[in-house]
Amino acid sequence: MRLRILLGGMVLAVSYAGSGLLGPAQADDLKIGFITKFPVPFYTTMEDAAKKYAADHPGVEITFGQGTSATDIEGQISLIESMVTQGVQGLAITPVDPTVAPALDKAVAAGVTVVLMDNSIPDWKGQTSLATTDNYNAGKIAGEYLKSVLKDGDTIGILEGVPGVPALDDRVKGMQEGLQGVNVEVVGQGATNCTEELGINVAQDILTANPDVTAIYSACGPPAAGAAQAIKNANLDRHVILVGFDFCCGEPEAIAAGTEDASVAQFPAKMAELGVDALVKAINGEKVEPLIDSGAALVTKENMDQF
Repeated sequence: MRLRILLGGMVLAVSYAGSGLLGPAQADDLKIGFITKFPVPFYTTMEDAAKKYAADHPGVEITFGQGTSATDIEGQISLIESMVTQGVQGLAITPVDPTVAPALDKAVAAGVTVVLMDNSIPDWKGQTSLATTDNYNAGKIAGEYLKSVLKDGDTIGILEGVPGVPALDDRVKGMQEGLQGVNVEVVGQGATNCTEELGINVAQDILTANPDVTAIYSACGPPAAGAAQAIKNANLDRHVILVGFDFCCGEPEAIAAGTEDASVAQFPAKMAELGVDALVKAINGEKVEPLIDSGAALVTKENMDQF
């Protein structure tokens, strides 16, 4: 087993090789890259799962890289280019934005197999597989919960993630689909770039413009935690229903405190394991499914100890 750390610019890359058993691959004969969006617990969990996969498979060496924020497009492009230069045979990546597609096109043209994780790139056909939560259906889980606690005439504010990122847009569309059947008005909506700071700001704007708003939905974990803080800061004499997505980054504390009512949990470790396994199989010439669903579930105060 060996671990080496490469520091360059604003990103961190780690190479890791471990021990275990891998089908037809032989020791030291397969090198892949694993790139995630930015440093939050969700992606840390994905990295840890990929490291465990490498520890269990001696023929796989993984080089890790991560951007600095949910909008660090240039950082992710730099990581893609660097890993191709280092000679990886495959890339497992959570694309930060569709504009990284040209860099991935160059990787594919260089013979690199690409598996996307967490979200797709619209109209891009270069991936071998996509390992992800079905974000639209996961959003429906949130919407169906909201439908169960809201009534006709209630109002809702929506905290978007990064507009234009399909996985995050689907979480909003799915929530709205799940909410069908109850007449709820959307009174405020804004992008948060999946940050707690913007979550606070957008939620404060919604609460200021609509002091009687019934509920707030957040498409990402950090802004959900920000919304919980904004609700607390507003010193209201009533409860605002808050539903998030990711069950991370302050959400468990908010749910335990009763400020947040529910969140949709993904399974990042399973997503990473399935993504890396699909990449390894594809490089070895095995057939893999083009879409691999890693699942989702609703978390409330009553069942949060299971997640």
